Amino acid sequence: MTSAASIMVRAPWHLPSEAIRRRLTAFDEQAAEGTHEPVCAFLYDLAALREHVAAMMTALPQRCRLYYAVKANPDRHLIAALAPLVAGFEAASIGEIRRIREVSDTASILFGGPGKKDAELEEALALGVERIHVESLHELRRLRLIAERRGLVVPILLRVNLHDTLPEATVTMAGRATQFGIDEPQVAEAIAEARRSPALRLDGFHLHSISNNLDARLHARLVATYLARVRAWAERFDLEIRCVDAGGGFGVSYDERPDFDWTLFLEALRPLLDDDPLPGAELLFEPGRFLVAFCGYYAAEVIDLKQSHGRDFAILRGGTHHFRLPASWRHDHPFEVVPRRHWPYPFPRPTLEGRRVTLAGELCTPKDVLASEVPVARLRVGDVVLFHRAGAYGWTISHHDFLGHAHPQHLYLDDRCDDKELARDADCPLLP
Repeated sequence: MTSAASIMVRAPWHLPSEAIRRRLTAFDEQAAEGTHEPVCAFLYDLAALREHVAAMMTALPQRCRLYYAVKANPDRHLIAALAPLVAGFEAASIGEIRRIREVSDTASILFGGPGKKDAELEEALALGVERIHVESLHELRRLRLIAERRGLVVPILLRVNLHDTLPEATVTMAGRATQFGIDEPQVAEAIAEARRSPALRLDGFHLHSISNNLDARLHARLVATYLARVRAWAERFDLEIRCVDAGGGFGVSYDERPDFDWTLFLEALRPLLDDDPLPGAELLFEPGRFLVAFCGYYAAEVIDLKQSHGRDFAILRGGTHHFRLPASWRHDHPFEVVPRRHWPYPFPRPTLEGRRVTLAGELCTPKDVLASEVPVARLRVGDVVLFHRAGAYGWTISHHDFLGHAHPQHLYLDDRCDDKELARDADCPLLP
C-alpha cells in the first residue's frame, strides 16, 4: 500500500502511528490473497493512548486528580490501558460500573448521572464506588434511606446547576434549564438534607457545566467560578470541603479549529490553585473524549461511487450505525483516503479526482452521512476511508443492529505485544 493520500480539507489531527499504518497495509495484503470481505473496522492505538494520558498526568498540579469518564468509550481494553494511569473512573450507569469492575476490582469509581434507580445505588455501593454524585433532592433522600439500611457512611458530592451565564460549547448542561443537577436556589435545602443523617458525608460539589469546550483560558475561568462559588457555600454553611469535581468538557476539534490546549489550561489554572481557595480540598477532573478520541480510527471501504442530481456520492461499508457521532453533531468528520492497490474485477475501477464527494453509509436512509460535499484529491472504489478522532462517542452511541448489517471488526494495536498487532475482541491480556 502506498502512503495515505492527503485530503484537501485541513484538520488538526495527529498522523496515525506506524502500527496503524501496518494494520492498514495488512488489509490490502489480505485482499490480494483472495479475501474480498470489504474493510470495516475500528482501530485503537493503545500505545498512543497511554502516551497521551501519561503526558497529561505528568503536567497535572498537586491536589488535582484526573478520572476517565467511561461514557466516552467503555471498551474494556481502553479501561485496562488507562487503569494504571488515571486516578479512577467516572461512571454514569451501573452497566459502566460493572464494566470497570470486570477490569479492576480496586479502581476508584465516581457514580454520576441524573437517572439512578434504587437497585443501581444498592449495587454501586456493593461494588465499592468511591463517591456518588447526587443529582436531585429526591435522589438524595432515597440514597439516605439505602445508606441507613445498609449501615454505611456514603461520601457524596452535590451536583449543582449554576445560574451563571456560561460559555457556549458543543453541549451545555448548566447555566440554563436542563435535567442535570440541583438548581442553584435549592443548594441550601440540599445541604440541610444531606446533614440530616450521619449515613451521608457531604464531601463537596460537582459542577460539570459544558462539554467539548475548545477555549482553554475560558475553561480555566470557568473552574475559577466553580471554586469561588464552592468557597462561598463553604463559608456560608460552615462546610468542610474535601473535593470539587469540575467535570471534563475539554474539547476535541473535528474541523479546522485548534483542540483544547491542556498545557495552556494548566498554566492559567496554577495561579488560582496557588491561592489555595479551598485549603485541603482536591480538584477533580473527569474528561472522556479528550483522553480517548485521538487513539481511535474508523476504517470503511468504498463500495460504490455514483452521481445523483449533479452530486458525487461514495457508498461505504459502514456508516452511522457504527459511527453515529458525525450525524449526531452534524459535522463533517475528518478523514483521509488510504489507497489500496488490489482491484479484483475485469472492468475499469470507478474513480473520482479533484471532486467534492459525500461519504454515505450502507443504510437505507439519507441521514446516513459521515461527511458531506468534502473535497478529495482522489477516491476509488476499493480505497479505504480512515476517519480520525474516532475513539470517543463512536461505536457505543450507535444503532448497531439497524438493518442487520454485519458489525465492524474491533482491532487493538499495542507496542507492548511481540507482534505489535492485536486481533479483534480479545480479552485482556490481548492476543493476536
